[in-house]
Amino acid sequence: MCGIFACHRHPNVKKFKATALRMGKAVRHRGPDWSGNVISNNTILVHERLSIVGVDSGAQPLTNHDNSLILAVNGEIYNHRVIRKQLATPYDFKTHSDCEVIIPLYSEHGIDAPKHLDGMFSWVLYDANQDRLVAVRDPIGITSFYQGWSSQTPGSVYFASELKSLHPVCDKIVAFPPGHIFDSKTGKTTRYFQPTWWDPANVPSTPIDYKLLRTTLEKSVRKRLMAEVPYGVLLSGGLDSSLVAAIAQRETLRQKALTGATTNGTTNGVINGVINGVTNGVTNGAPNGTTNGYHADADASMGLVGIDEGDELSTVTSLPQLNSFSIGLPNAPDTKAALEVAKFLGTKHHSFTFTIEDGLNALTDVIYHLETYDVTTIRASTPMFLLSRKIKALGVKMVLSGEGSDEIFGGYLYFHAAPDKKAFHEETIRRVKNLHLADCLRANKSTSAWGVEARFLEVAMGIDPREKMITKDRIEKYILRKAFDTSDEPGAEPYLPDKILWRQKEQFSDGVGYGWIDALRDNAELHVTDEQLKNPRPEWGDDIPDSKEAYWYRTMFDELFPSYCASTVMRWTPKWSKQTDPSGRAIAIHVAKYEEE
Repeated sequence: MCGIFACHRHPNVKKFKATALRMGKAVRHRGPDWSGNVISNNTILVHERLSIVGVDSGAQPLTNHDNSLILAVNGEIYNHRVIRKQLATPYDFKTHSDCEVIIPLYSEHGIDAPKHLDGMFSWVLYDANQDRLVAVRDPIGITSFYQGWSSQTPGSVYFASELKSLHPVCDKIVAFPPGHIFDSKTGKTTRYFQPTWWDPANVPSTPIDYKLLRTTLEKSVRKRLMAEVPYGVLLSGGLDSSLVAAIAQRETLRQKALTGATTNGTTNGVINGVINGVTNGVTNGAPNGTTNGYHADADASMGLVGIDEGDELSTVTSLPQLNSFSIGLPNAPDTKAALEVAKFLGTKHHSFTFTIEDGLNALTDVIYHLETYDVTTIRASTPMFLLSRKIKALGVKMVLSGEGSDEIFGGYLYFHAAPDKKAFHEETIRRVKNLHLADCLRANKSTSAWGVEARFLEVAMGIDPREKMITKDRIEKYILRKAFDTSDEPGAEPYLPDKILWRQKEQFSDGVGYGWIDALRDNAELHVTDEQLKNPRPEWGDDIPDSKEAYWYRTMFDELFPSYCASTVMRWTPKWSKQTDPSGRAIAIHVAKYEEE
């Protein structure tokens, strides 16, 4: 992904420029390919770019013909080619960037522009003729985005991709709400994304259509393969990442067939699918500019293919072979499962290991880049963070990963205890609404950004929640598994081995090796005394750590960020459970399942 910093109506913007450039540099790990800035009137936009689409000409900020509209974007617009074709007024595009379409969209639709976008994004647009700044975040909050204010410049407003670009110049910061648009003309932030499933009181009753679910998932991820750089997949061996890998491999082979490319890999499956609406990976940071993506052999050739499927036009890279990546402690459950999936699919697999010491040494950097002290997020993000560095060393830029479906389908093990379908549905909505504070944040900042798109959500969230509930005869995410089970389809190739397709949920922080969480708890005991836990710091208010591990992370966070930044953090807690530890391994159903094996 890219990095944004912007300030509107600064009293002395020219003098502030040096500071603004420094704030942009703080997120350069998100966009190491190029830096740009534009000053207009009393507004400055700073952009740190990672080039994914329009590599040769898409440097930002982008401007229109007379420089009266200035745009800085973090993200990808999947339907950019469709928008270019459907503009009411012809527009003279300066670049091949997918993001440039936002400028003519704004010219035609004003603040309704984001309603026409299909993608993952946060952007700031300055209209010099109206001295108007518009800021927008995608419907689910896949890309990180924050808004700030300073008592030193009371008439100014600030925006940035990460907290670290704001807290040095602001004394009030909020997480910019997903699906909203800020308009400086009115000073208001309003919701533009209003899906039918948003109100938890409206419990859906639509019967499950497995074919529709599968095809919608496949379509929603096909567009996420839009890139002019090589890509790959993060493969944990769990259901979601394995489905992503399976469908991405099918699409890889389909593209090869279209370009006449040859493959050295083997695969199972017909070439008609594509990925699950779970994820889209595009760079994001770790301390040394860690990014994500596909590693192509140095001498491999790649071709660009245009896909025209009615309303879905995209440009994707034809790959010589799909690469997959996994990480874990030695003999970790996920590592073994990932290798099995990779062999089944025929991906070029890179299996990395890390030591407990590696993870512990990285904790401060992880908290700095994630900008959170949530226990679950830190546990899971540390291995992903280390994996990102490994992938970066291979020279890659973009990966797909398997995040998000647990919220949509109630895949977390605590959903076993949901009392009824209404409660189940309400909890899935709560989880989806908070994705930007949990899994989106983790994926966006520690490895990759991923996409749960509106159309897929309409289908998945519109299913009668009774179909999603976990029962004696139905494992978690049963309907997702069933949608990709081809055993009753004569002649159809399987997406995955049954052992993987029906594998029980492992939270990533567990699956990388159970010794990882145990080591974190043990080290927290060394750093936090019983007395400290009983007497939390007054500035924490009601946000009291409930374990020594949580206390330890909070103190590390406080060393990096001012206390008012804590308002942007949400702590992950399971519902309908008396457990104090958020690990899926701590839930009784997990223990019972593994005692059977």
